Amino acid sequence: MSLGYTLAWLGLIVLIPLAGLFIKAGGLGWQGLWNIWTEPRVLSALKLSFGTALAAAAFNALMGTLVAWVFVRYRFPGKRIFDAMIDLPFALPTAVAGIALTSLYGPSGWIGRWFEAIGVKVAYTPLGITVALIFVGLPFVVRVVQPVLAEVERELEEASATLGADRWQTVMRVVLPALWPAILAGFGLAFARGVGEYGSVIFIAGNLPGFTEIAPLLITFRLDEYDYASATAIALAMLLLSFLTLFAINTLQSKLTRRGR
Repeated sequence: MSLGYTLAWLGLIVLIPLAGLFIKAGGLGWQGLWNIWTEPRVLSALKLSFGTALAAAAFNALMGTLVAWVFVRYRFPGKRIFDAMIDLPFALPTAVAGIALTSLYGPSGWIGRWFEAIGVKVAYTPLGITVALIFVGLPFVVRVVQPVLAEVERELEEASATLGADRWQTVMRVVLPALWPAILAGFGLAFARGVGEYGSVIFIAGNLPGFTEIAPLLITFRLDEYDYASATAIALAMLLLSFLTLFAINTLQSKLTRRGR
């Protein structure tokens, strides 16, 4: 019975909407889909969305693992406060986050003015989009890696040190192999969140077609223009590209998990 309930809810919440997307897009035919997918504006938006999402997820995989390491292995004043702050992007409305980031990294913002002084523009560029995606994606990596790191046996690290390994060798050969599946899982979650992110990006992006226009925003524009076929085609392209990327990440994660066993 539990399997039946699971499949029923999965069908209602996930499979039926996705099937509707495929059916709607299928009415265009392969030639119609290809014509929309190869539009310069569409290609630019897809490249920007997936490129910045991958860059932000990669950065979060590195820094999120480091943050999780500090939270698990060290004690310091205000640790609980900082630990709780990691979850703020989950609770904060994305539009509010976008406005706050634009105020900070804009040309006259507290942080943006210093970057402007050295010739680096953050807001209204792909770099600003990446910053916004880093902000919303960091908690995924930290919260996935943190419990796994807490369960890593410290005795193995002590044994490694006893056998003559330095700290770097212990981390690379003892700790990281146990963490790679969790890091990849956090990377995949951060990437998935970044690809479909909208609210925190549109304010800091500038939304210039061909330069800082993300794919979700282009879909919104096409819907506002009542061009439902084009919007559906772009959504289908995002769905297929996201599925292929996440499938590759999950496959690699499964291989690393089996290797670790």
